[in-house]
Amino acid sequence: MFKVLRVIILLMIFTGVALSAWRAKTQSVEWKYPLPVNIYLINGDESPVAAEYLLSLTAEDFKPISTFMRDEAERYGRSAKASIEIRLGGTIAAQPPAPPRNGSALEVVVWSLKMRYWAYRNADMSGPGPQVRMFLLYFDPALNKKMAHSTGLQKGLIGRVNTYASRDMAKQNNVVIAHEFLHTLGATDKYDPATNQPLFPDGYANPTLDPLLPQQFAEIMAGRTPLSRNEAETPASLDDALIGSKTAQEINWL
Repeated sequence: MFKVLRVIILLMIFTGVALSAWRAKTQSVEWKYPLPVNIYLINGDESPVAAEYLLSLTAEDFKPISTFMRDEAERYGRSAKASIEIRLGGTIAAQPPAPPRNGSALEVVVWSLKMRYWAYRNADMSGPGPQVRMFLLYFDPALNKKMAHSTGLQKGLIGRVNTYASRDMAKQNNVVIAHEFLHTLGATDKYDPATNQPLFPDGYANPTLDPLLPQQFAEIMAGRTPLSRNEAETPASLDDALIGSKTAQEINWL
């Protein structure tokens, strides 16, 4: 009898968590009010360079992301409510769990649950309604030539983003942050994972351009600007990126 009761209690807890996640996911793209986006800073490699860089960051450094979202919302005829409000939540000493490399579906699910629990334990939030939590891990570029893949979870509205602790890379960091933020709202990748080339047509900012190539902007969820059939470049800043129509549909702008 005790085992049955324990199973019932666990099922009730899991059901409550699932309903809460579904409600937050749905409300996040209703766009009735500006969506709060809480940014937390983490020294990803525990280096002195990253530690010093974190001390220099303010909410103003991430303003280009909210400006990008506002301008793109206006381009799709959305009101000012279809925007975001970025809040700087401070520095976190704990390291979030790293996603599995080439992990199975089960491993990814387990990591997702661990990440959501870690976020619950380490990031305080205040205020009603859905809120996105973006955890930015900064690394010394001299020690980390290649960055591990970042992730954005729609369930839980959580982003885990690897970035460079460098002013020279700040604008490109914001491109990556915006990309992962849109993942939390349900936007999907629009590039070929085998080649990193943007996929036509959804991965092209202007798929009706004539001639088609080179493109002038990067579709934010493709992450790169197509120059030829086999070449693409990373946008220097969010000024060089757009939200394509497929992504706009996924985040409930169309």
